[in-house]
Amino acid sequence: MSAARENLLALPLELARERLTRFMEERGEPRYRVGQAFRRLWAEPVRRFEEITELPAALRAALDEAFELPGLDLVAEQASVDGTRKFLFRLADGQAIETVAIPDGDRLTFCISSQAGCALQCAFCATGVMGFARNLGIHEVAGQVRELALLDPPLRATNIVFMGMGEPLMNWDAVAGTLTILNSRDGFGIGARHITVSTVGVLPGIVALGERPEQFRLAISIHAPNDALRRSLMPINVKYPLAEVIAAARNFDRRVTFEYVMLGGVNDQATHATELARLARDCGAFVNLIPLHPGGAGGFRPSTPSEMRDFAALLRRAGVEVAIRRSRGMDIAAACGQLRVERLRRRAPVGADQDGQVHVAPGVGPSLDPGPA
Repeated sequence: MSAARENLLALPLELARERLTRFMEERGEPRYRVGQAFRRLWAEPVRRFEEITELPAALRAALDEAFELPGLDLVAEQASVDGTRKFLFRLADGQAIETVAIPDGDRLTFCISSQAGCALQCAFCATGVMGFARNLGIHEVAGQVRELALLDPPLRATNIVFMGMGEPLMNWDAVAGTLTILNSRDGFGIGARHITVSTVGVLPGIVALGERPEQFRLAISIHAPNDALRRSLMPINVKYPLAEVIAAARNFDRRVTFEYVMLGGVNDQATHATELARLARDCGAFVNLIPLHPGGAGGFRPSTPSEMRDFAALLRRAGVEVAIRRSRGMDIAAACGQLRVERLRRRAPVGADQDGQVHVAPGVGPSLDPGPA
């Protein structure tokens, strides 16, 4: 067997199709064989080519000689009494990432990771505490969804949120390719309006996401309504200050959600609500108030339920639409990065400008296959 097999799952969707097409042509196979093999990458995934029983045995063996379909190694799983399930996957180089599946009625939302660790060092986040290791490839980002579809019984998402480990807009190449796989009919076929990219406010990435023809959703992690407080909680605010982030949200052609983790005595006062309402009205944002998970970092205390209700009431009176997110997975290590920290040694934190693997979007062209809206 050749040692130089190509990883089809690491390629953008249409490039993988091209590779399979050329392979089939060189073997003199009929064109329909391309489609039979191609749909088994993502739409109806298999772990090995030998499982594609609709193909002749000789063709399966030849595919295995030329290509590989590497999976993610599931090393830990936790299940909450509320139905939330958290998965820890080990990557080929020993790094680990987390994925969370959250059921809600007839919806199943996957919270997926885009980096191993995170460089942004937000004060309240367990992922930031562990430091940054590297960006994930397409096969590792989209691969999380693929692995859950391969479980027995399979888990298939109705909604995807890029709210796991890492800053997705600092790994734009892999995230852009994953968005196409998630949305395309040749991939998982998830409607673009059911896919949300969450960012601290990486401006080039927001522009690039807005240039996509699909109606992907954008969530911005605000967490503080003024620059002074936000800088103390989120160092990235020095590079992308609030005024610029709000301007980008205003220019985004779809409604934006503000994510706001409630930190008791820190960002949950009436004055903060007034400031936040002003920002939300400026760009027509919806505000999502998030209870701090006790497994986070920094020694913060969660705002109490009554404090959160009072804060939400102030926003509503100021004309802002707001929701309080229900905490999930409270009985498991469901805080972002918590399970990984428990299993792996922490790394020294790495700043966003200190690692060459952290990069933002240079701008993108349209997707090759918008898929379902």
